[in-house]
Amino acid sequence: MTDRIDRKLEELGLTLPQAAAPVASYVPTVLANGMLHISGQLPFKDGQLVTGRVGDGVSLEDAQEAAKLCALMLVAQMKAALGTLGRVERIVKLGVFVNSTGDFTDQPKVANGASDLMVALFGDAGKHARSAVGVPVLPLGAAVEIDAIVQVSA
Repeated sequence: MTDRIDRKLEELGLTLPQAAAPVASYVPTVLANGMLHISGQLPFKDGQLVTGRVGDGVSLEDAQEAAKLCALMLVAQMKAALGTLGRVERIVKLGVFVNSTGDFTDQPKVANGASDLMVALFGDAGKHARSAVGVPVLPLGAAVEIDAIVQVSA
């Protein structure tokens, strides 16, 4: 699967970033009972954190791109934790948190930026359960944060 995912990243013009180090007292991943739990990942573009509030200066399209950047970071964390993306059996669940105004209600559309990338990279194994919620603030002012649960092979 690793070669297929690497080819797909290349086809999409995407490069995996360096897996981000934790910014507080936690670890980026925990592997337990065949499930890789990935801590919330933030969106970075050209080394800069994508910040702001959707509905107040951040457009839906920019938020979708931020979600896609979070998904790329999730994949980078998978590779760092597992050594190879070939061990990924299924993306089980994404938890998507959108820094948004009280009247913004398109969090699921923002989350599609990440969900669509997981399906593009992993095919049917990328189809997952999901939560998409609006929050008034995220760490460091990030526009989006996404965590994940991934089923892995031994």
